[in-house]
Amino acid sequence: MVYIMFLFWYPIKENRVVFLLLSFLLGLVIDIFSDTAAIHAAATVSIAYLRAPMMRFVFGINYEFQSFRLEQTSMVQQLTFLTLLILVHHTIFFTLEIFSIAHSGLILKKLMLTGLGTLVLCFLLRALFSREKQ
Repeated sequence: MVYIMFLFWYPIKENRVVFLLLSFLLGLVIDIFSDTAAIHAAATVSIAYLRAPMMRFVFGINYEFQSFRLEQTSMVQQLTFLTLLILVHHTIFFTLEIFSIAHSGLILKKLMLTGLGTLVLCFLLRALFSREKQ
């Protein structure tokens, strides 16, 4: 579920309606190819909608009125933001997929294992496509 990086890297100053529409289309295309009933679309639109409050929580600033760039933040803040995106996405996704309170242990197990794998892959992609020289 590396498509979460689209939501991580999408420019902050862009139109929010376009961002939500692109997120829905991304989730819908993935749903069409993976034959899931709009679960990806629901999870992707949800984290696209919640992205602004998550950014305020992680970065602690009102980024809308400043020249904020994700590359200028610390590695810990970026990792926290990415982890929060992944946890919210996977929670919504697996809850809609399993859709049973009786299987909450299974939801939690899938959330942690898949979330950890996604976090590692996303972090590697972030390091691969990073503009900064280390």
